[in-house]
Amino acid sequence: MLEEQVLTTIDKYYMIDREDKIVIGVSGGPDSMTLLNVLNNLKEKLNIKIFVAHINHMIREEADEETEYVKEFCKKIGVEFFSKRVDVEKEAKRLKIGAEEAGRIIRYDFFEEVAKKVGANKIATAHNSNDNVETIFMNIIRGTSVSGLKGIEKVRDGKFIRPIIECKRSEIEEYCILHKINPKYDKTNSENIYTRNKIRNLLIPYIQKEFNPNIIEAINRLSNIAIEQEEYLNKVVETEYKRLLVSMDEKERNKLENSKIKNMNAKREIIDNTDDYNNITYKKTVILNLKEFNKLDRVIKSKIILYTISKVYGKITGIEKIHIDDIIKLCDNNIGNKYLSPKKGIKIYVKSGKIFFLSNIDL
Repeated sequence: MLEEQVLTTIDKYYMIDREDKIVIGVSGGPDSMTLLNVLNNLKEKLNIKIFVAHINHMIREEADEETEYVKEFCKKIGVEFFSKRVDVEKEAKRLKIGAEEAGRIIRYDFFEEVAKKVGANKIATAHNSNDNVETIFMNIIRGTSVSGLKGIEKVRDGKFIRPIIECKRSEIEEYCILHKINPKYDKTNSENIYTRNKIRNLLIPYIQKEFNPNIIEAINRLSNIAIEQEEYLNKVVETEYKRLLVSMDEKERNKLENSKIKNMNAKREIIDNTDDYNNITYKKTVILNLKEFNKLDRVIKSKIILYTISKVYGKITGIEKIHIDDIIKLCDNNIGNKYLSPKKGIKIYVKSGKIFFLSNIDL
């Protein structure tokens, strides 16, 4: 039953094509072991080749035992196994970030490394529908836009796939029992230290008991609605962006760099046009029609700003509502000779009825 469900998910989201080579991230827990077993059982039907990548985080005493377990399981089913030991806590201190975030970065870097080594074009991770709900709750608690209600992407960048994203944790545990898979359980998942664990172990069970026993299904329906609406808005934004696009003119860029710039708001990382700053060579410029931009609804304006920044900068991480509000205000006021720099490497400037988005990042 679960394998049929996974096949439906794969088809629905166009996750896998024939002759794909897929690296599967496997920790040894029930989710990743289920994903490995399912794809191994389906590999002939799907005409794919699979590989396993495993990271030993060197945090828990059981880590070496888990590595050996996954290695032996792969040997038994004839799947090539790759592993790496990394002191995640040490790396977290070095990078000055949390252990969870460091672990995620290390895992994905290793998945990419293995994919390159074996010539794989897809990377599969074992996120399930419970994980999706936990992510949405985390986004709500932190304060999210509609985009945060989408939860975990089923497919990201056409490369990262989540084949068991529509399977509940209870179904995964039943599958392990049915197929005599004895996964390794991470004891820290039961410790209510991290926000996700508190949501998983305290918040969701409380809601299930006191309000809605089917909260997992309900939130996943909300997630699907948010995805549908976001996809529609994205189509509108792409159409409006093309209509507003003036050019990526080198001449305009050079003229702009010679303009006298004034500081607008130092507190929001708005930078004076000093000689040092002028020495930056902008590698990407997008110019939009200011008059037509100002006619749009605010929600479309916001999304076009994010869309354009992603075009020139490659990502929108760190761009917050306060930055978007400032850019819209700048465009409304149509003040020349001033610019905003919401993030180092990006400059947004209004002049002569145009909005200039510039980046010195080489994409």
